[in-house]
Amino acid sequence: MRKKGKIVANVISGLIGRSWSMLFAAAGYQVRIYDTDPSRMSQALEEIKLQLQDLDKRGLLRGELTADEQFSRITIATTLEECVKDSFFIQENVPEDAELKKKVHAELDKYIRSDAILASSTSAILPSIISEGLAHRNRFIVVHPTNPPFYAPMVELCSAPWTDPEVMETTRALMKEIGQQPVTINKEIDGFVLNRLQYAILGEGWRLIRDNVISVEDFDTVMKHGLGRRYAFMGPFETAYLNSEGWKVYSERYADMIYRIQKSFGEPEKMVGPTLDKVQEECNKMVPMEKLQERRQWRDRRLTALAKLIKDMEEEDKQAEGQ
Repeated sequence: MRKKGKIVANVISGLIGRSWSMLFAAAGYQVRIYDTDPSRMSQALEEIKLQLQDLDKRGLLRGELTADEQFSRITIATTLEECVKDSFFIQENVPEDAELKKKVHAELDKYIRSDAILASSTSAILPSIISEGLAHRNRFIVVHPTNPPFYAPMVELCSAPWTDPEVMETTRALMKEIGQQPVTINKEIDGFVLNRLQYAILGEGWRLIRDNVISVEDFDTVMKHGLGRRYAFMGPFETAYLNSEGWKVYSERYADMIYRIQKSFGEPEKMVGPTLDKVQEECNKMVPMEKLQERRQWRDRRLTALAKLIKDMEEEDKQAEGQ
């Protein structure tokens, strides 16, 4: 598990940065973290330590190393140059601002090895926009995780037109090694795939709530106790496939209906105004603002338990197939 010479640099910011640190450390990598605000790095280490201890107590720790061994692999760098020196993989997690990300990567570009991989956690900014002016632009790739990455393993990989093919191959292998589920986005598209789907759901939900068709709480119930229950184990296409005798029959039965309903969707609108006030008020009744962190911890415990259930069931499937 001691990967000599294998150092991962993590330019942290918030929950995503902390999760990446934990993922790489759990897989045995030495992780250096850097943030322009030293207090955020100290806070990140404190929260990582608490999370690892909690996971250990509940038997849900990733990897083969103990919680203390994983924590010891994460160290603070005092400068960006120190953070990325000799790192083979650099994960940037600064806020979703194109100019800020371009500025950060221009700095990283000065210090990285020629064979290092520059990765951004951007959720919507195209890789070509961030990397166009870099000397090492051929080593750049978007590595967009589901938030929070440690508890929700899907990660989107998207190259720029000039990215070396080997970068995608190496990054996919690394993501699998640290326990993530990578998907390849074959060409640049605004929002990639995760957020295009998420925003499609949010957009229709917004219209239904705006038009008083349904409350925020009931809309969320549709997702978490309806679609979400199925989608935890299979995607929409397999769901439809199983709900009929294959997709050809599904199309014969439902294509006209689906087309009719899709045409009834309204125009997209910005999430502002009276509907925003309504959504905020209803969500605040469900989870008061002062309890957000407590609810995030509740969410993470359930995501971890779900991941364990899925893993156990996959093991049962393998054993059944081997009989």
